[in-house]
Amino acid sequence: MTITETAYAKINLALHVRSRREDDYHELETLFAFVDAGDTLSAHDSDQDRVTTAGEFATAIENPLDNLVVKALGALPRPDGLDITLEKNLPVAAGLGGGSADAGAVFRLVEQMHGLPDDWMERAARLGADVPCCVRSETVVGRGTGTQLEPIESDLTGTPVLLVNPRIPLATGPVFKAWDGEDRGALPEGTAQEIALAGRNDLARPAIQLRPQIAEVLEQLEGSEAWLARMSGSGATCFALYDSVDARDNAAGQIAQSHPNWWQLSGALR
Repeated sequence: MTITETAYAKINLALHVRSRREDDYHELETLFAFVDAGDTLSAHDSDQDRVTTAGEFATAIENPLDNLVVKALGALPRPDGLDITLEKNLPVAAGLGGGSADAGAVFRLVEQMHGLPDDWMERAARLGADVPCCVRSETVVGRGTGTQLEPIESDLTGTPVLLVNPRIPLATGPVFKAWDGEDRGALPEGTAQEIALAGRNDLARPAIQLRPQIAEVLEQLEGSEAWLARMSGSGATCFALYDSVDARDNAAGQIAQSHPNWWQLSGALR
């Protein structure tokens, strides 16, 4: 029997960088949210673990045998192997937590088939700071390196969202390195919508310095009917939130016409 999971695209509705840590990581305060679309993973029992990649962005995975899907399989005890096909629909190095979302989907696949160990959150955190939140793919506040998760009232479920990427990869490391080190204040309090509106992304400025095309993407989204447009994570993907599906789709159509080479994903927040 084959079962399927979606690796939901992760976006940071707000991302406040507070300080650099001695271990080369950064103290963060962020509001994670997830779009109801992303990569697709299909799995069935096998005599050993296998991972096959397909989809538009499959060739962007530098080492298919050393990606987070393989690492997630290695992190979870199981009586049998899993044969997984990963359909890579999300761009790589795009601020969408694509690899972490894929790992989170592996955890859910294993949970359905065999259950998860009690220490699954610790196992997920060892794979990457975004992986624990991607396992449940729910709107949460993340602190520390992003692994300290706090539930929050989500009043944004179902909100139409448009993701746009100029098809330019941007690695996380150089963006954090280019951050100016200034603490601009804590994450606001309130509901998800209140935090999103009052928050910011402290990595937008250094990301735009490295990839000026991000500013053009934001300009296009801000010029639509969106009530919020912002870069996600360390970029280069930007998102816009809308009051209606029609407003989102109108923006998507206009951007596709003016910038046909840009990648887009239309969906809704989970």
